[in-house]
Amino acid sequence: MELKKNPGSDLRRWYAPIFNFGLILSVSAVLLAFEWKAFEDKPLLEFTSDNTHWEDDLIPLTIQTPPQTPPPMVAPEIKIMEDDIKIDDVITIDINLPDSEVIPEIKLDGPPIIDEPEVIMDFTEVQAQFIGGMDAWYAYLRNNLTYPKQPQRMGIEGTVFLRFVINTDGSIQDVEVVRSVDPLLDEAAVTVIQNSPKWKAALHHARPVRSRMTIPIKFKLN
Repeated sequence: MELKKNPGSDLRRWYAPIFNFGLILSVSAVLLAFEWKAFEDKPLLEFTSDNTHWEDDLIPLTIQTPPQTPPPMVAPEIKIMEDDIKIDDVITIDINLPDSEVIPEIKLDGPPIIDEPEVIMDFTEVQAQFIGGMDAWYAYLRNNLTYPKQPQRMGIEGTVFLRFVINTDGSIQDVEVVRSVDPLLDEAAVTVIQNSPKWKAALHHARPVRSRMTIPIKFKLN
């Protein structure tokens, strides 16, 4: 036979309302405790005619700085020293020459000649050339141009372009590198040009002139 419980005697149905009510009371008590303020009963200050002059009892604090006076000026002391150095008699030099030594007058035959430097020409009627032609020039390069060891080991090769001036007597000057490949290769190319024999000067209007030339020197590994 199954036991049946009276719903009116079941206390678990009041569990949730009682728990919520107790929780509300606990939170309210905590908030009330934090908000409660306690005040001490202290007598109020009375401002009467006897204590309104309390500022008169204060001692003023003053800082006194000593007066700054400039330092006294001291006049420089001048000492007079006796001059014991004796000066010999002054030697007088007579610059008047005797009548027999008259400087002759210099006469010029004409106006002074201004020596103007010859113009360096980039384009001429007949270009300067190596004595013996290009075959002789290539033979000179094969016999005198050295390939530096370090660029050889590093596998550096290329063409160095050089520009230089050929004078009217066939000599070479002002050698410069126009396009560089390697500093060691550039130096070898400049050296072989500077040590070159004389060239045939360029001709312009049937007379020798100074000219500027640019040539390539090729370094190639076999």
